[in-house]
Amino acid sequence: PGSVTVARGSSAAWSRTYTRDMTQLDNIKKPKTRRSKGFLESRAPKLTEDVKSVMIMKGGNTNQTITQALKDVYSLKKPSAVLYKKKNITRPFEDSTSLEFFSKKSDCSLFLFGSHNKKRPNNLIFGRMFDFHVLDMMELGVEKFVSLSQIKTSKCPEGTKPMLVFAGEAFESDNEFKRLKSLLIDFFRGPTVSAVRLGGLEHVLHFTAVEGMIYLRSYRCLLKKSGCRTPRIELEEIGPSLDLVLRRTHLASDDLYKLAHKQPKALKLKKKKNISHDAFGSTLGRVHMQKQDLSKLQTRKMKGLRKRRGEVVPEKDTLAPKVAKVES
Repeated sequence: PGSVTVARGSSAAWSRTYTRDMTQLDNIKKPKTRRSKGFLESRAPKLTEDVKSVMIMKGGNTNQTITQALKDVYSLKKPSAVLYKKKNITRPFEDSTSLEFFSKKSDCSLFLFGSHNKKRPNNLIFGRMFDFHVLDMMELGVEKFVSLSQIKTSKCPEGTKPMLVFAGEAFESDNEFKRLKSLLIDFFRGPTVSAVRLGGLEHVLHFTAVEGMIYLRSYRCLLKKSGCRTPRIELEEIGPSLDLVLRRTHLASDDLYKLAHKQPKALKLKKKKNISHDAFGSTLGRVHMQKQDLSKLQTRKMKGLRKRRGEVVPEKDTLAPKVAKVES
């Protein structure tokens, strides 16, 4: 099985034997240039992954509402977003191969797909990938939409990391709304930072779940003078504003969802022995020491505790216990 023989004619002189290693994969090609090598290294798995990018595209049939909604979400996600302006005739819930192809091509792990038809008007599909395969996606219908341009106020700078606020019991009790909350956090969270200055907390995305509806509102934080060190905060709506209703869902299985959340061992913090933290965040440590002889402990010298010459201090074992007499 490890060799292939090709014979030409009956003469042995024309016989040639070609031997190749069958374990070698023919489809894998090594990079030949420095540019291609750097490209493959950027796509390789890392301990600390890059910022998740969003792929935004529209279906074969859309309207002005969906087109404008996709543009507004793209403006919120800049610069970690890719907007496809051409129409893509695909149905993600029936065949997701097209989305997986574009996800691998653009290196995007999140996607937003907009479409419009008579059966499902003003349709938005939020989804995410795992290993360039669809992990889960949620279909939301737009009941009411107010764009960024319709609200005449000053906007937040591009690339501002938003603060996410979720209100409603459904986000804590319903399984589909729990997964939707996780998807929205993954979609809008932005880059991971170690510290944020007070002036950088200026964009708020508020999600409210009431009676099966999801209300998305976008605000800008205004820091006003309060007469003390802590400023007074006011919220000003900047758009976009979306009233959404949950339609179809495609959720990953529990095993696949658990596998997608698995972290490498190098990132897990090793538990340090004899160190604990209390409710206030203080670090408490336990130190193990050998047993000490307290009889040789140097204490404060006082005249009343000095030993007299020739005085013998009895040992503890020779001391008789004192017993109190009780008369009846």
